[in-house]
Amino acid sequence: MGFIKDQFLSVVEWEEWREDMIFWKWSQREIKKGSRLILKPGQDAIFLNQGKIEGIFEQEGDYDIESQIIPLLSTLKGFKFGFNSGMRAEVLFVNTKEFLIKWGTKNQILLPSDKLPGGIPVRANGTATIKVGDYTQLIDTLAGVKTEYYVDNVRELIIGQLDQLLMKWISTEGKDMFNLQANATQISDGIRQDLDMQLSQKGINVPTFAVSSFTYPPEIQAKINQVAAQSFVTDVNHYQQVSMTDAMAEGKLNGGNSTMGSMAEMMMGMTMANQMMNNMNMGMNQQAPQQQMAPQQQAGGGTIPKFCPNCGTPTNGANFCGNCGTKLG
Repeated sequence: MGFIKDQFLSVVEWEEWREDMIFWKWSQREIKKGSRLILKPGQDAIFLNQGKIEGIFEQEGDYDIESQIIPLLSTLKGFKFGFNSGMRAEVLFVNTKEFLIKWGTKNQILLPSDKLPGGIPVRANGTATIKVGDYTQLIDTLAGVKTEYYVDNVRELIIGQLDQLLMKWISTEGKDMFNLQANATQISDGIRQDLDMQLSQKGINVPTFAVSSFTYPPEIQAKINQVAAQSFVTDVNHYQQVSMTDAMAEGKLNGGNSTMGSMAEMMMGMTMANQMMNNMNMGMNQQAPQQQMAPQQQAGGGTIPKFCPNCGTPTNGANFCGNCGTKLG
């Protein structure tokens, strides 16, 4: 029975495959004569000897280990299977695809601000992508002590760094603390560079990082909305024009006689009246200096007063007061 058992062919493959698994180790089992390596799409196989890389195989397929694998290994290429002996090895299977991670801050981040004592509380969420980049670093820092590793493990590493990185890059690129979304691209680029530098030490790269949204507590958001509304209403003329346009669009332009449409007409009439009054006042103001510069001249060479000395009515250059009839010149 022992003889027959030893002759069974063994298969080296990723036995516990999961879509969210970054690597899995086929660990310290005996590879027998006639064993095969099976690689599926999106998988790389790394043969290890005492924690060191012996060979990396990247093309999917079904390989005979004795004839196709061992001759390519660094220090084991001379290994020969005996009649009843095998080779003990470790094979690290790596998922080569790019993983998408959705992240969100666990707690509110208090951003320093002179406009709000205690800081501005902000939350953020977004996405990132990760990918295994350096197998040597991966083995030295992670695979050397772990038999499997998941996307969630990397997500925890990212979230653990986010508070500090968000504060750093918001302070650098967040020109308006109450409208951080306007600078989300620059903030995201800075965070991606820092995360990629940190995670590359574990053999993992961060190709992309994006902040989808910044959110404030309801009371802060209400104040932001109020300030935005006040800045809009500051230009009263613009506000009236927009209001009238909206009202006319809802009432008259749609063929209706809505109250808003009537209000728009009334507001337009008031605006026109105000403009007429302003024009009249401007005309009178322009004439007054001219009247003050020289008194009205009478045809005979005498002067005519600007106001009637009897009743005070403006004379407008006449010889007799139009109100009381007093002779003026």
